[in-house]
Amino acid sequence: MFPKARRQRGVYASDGPGVIELGSPLPSVVEGWAAALREIPVIGWGATALFIDRVVAVEAPPFTSGRATFRTVTPVVMKSSGRDDSGTRVRRQAWCLPGEPEWDVYMQANLRRKAETLGLDPDVSLDEVRWVGPKRSFSVASASGPGGKKPGACVEVALSGAPETLSAIHSWGLGQANAAGMGWIGA
Repeated sequence: MFPKARRQRGVYASDGPGVIELGSPLPSVVEGWAAALREIPVIGWGATALFIDRVVAVEAPPFTSGRATFRTVTPVVMKSSGRDDSGTRVRRQAWCLPGEPEWDVYMQANLRRKAETLGLDPDVSLDEVRWVGPKRSFSVASASGPGGKKPGACVEVALSGAPETLSAIHSWGLGQANAAGMGWIGA
C-alpha cells in the first residue's frame, strides 16, 4: 500500500513511502521471511525498487470470543462449480462473486479446508457477509503461461469458530489465490 501515490486507473500505483504486508498462518514461515528481509536493503518489484526501512513481525489477533469480523483490502476470488440451475456444467472455470448463489457455500468449504490443512478445528462458520465492494479483475501470470483474469471483490464477513482457527485464517486470507495477494485481511 502506497498511501501518497497518485492513483492510476487499471494499475496499482507505487510511489513514495509504502507498506508491504506478507502473511502466513505458519509462524516459522513468518520468522523466515522477517529474517531474510532484515538482510535485504532493496526488493525489485517489477520496475519498482522497494527500499526496506524496517521489518516488523505482527501476531494475529487472538479472537478469544470465538467470533471475528474480517474486512479484506484486496479482492476475494472464489471458483464455483460452473453448473447451471439444472446441474449441467456450462463453464470449465467459473468465478463467483459474493452474493452469487454458490459463493457462501464455496467460501465455507474454503475456510474449513484451510483449518484442516493446518490441523486446526475445522468447525468454522461464515455467519454473515456484511459488505461487498465493487467487482475488480486482475490479470495474473501462471508458471505454464500467461494465466488469465481473476474477478473478485473486497468483502467484510463475520465468522465464528475456534480462536486458533480464526487467528490462522486472519494470517492466511479469505478465498483462493492468497499467495498471489488475493483476500488479504486488513488490520
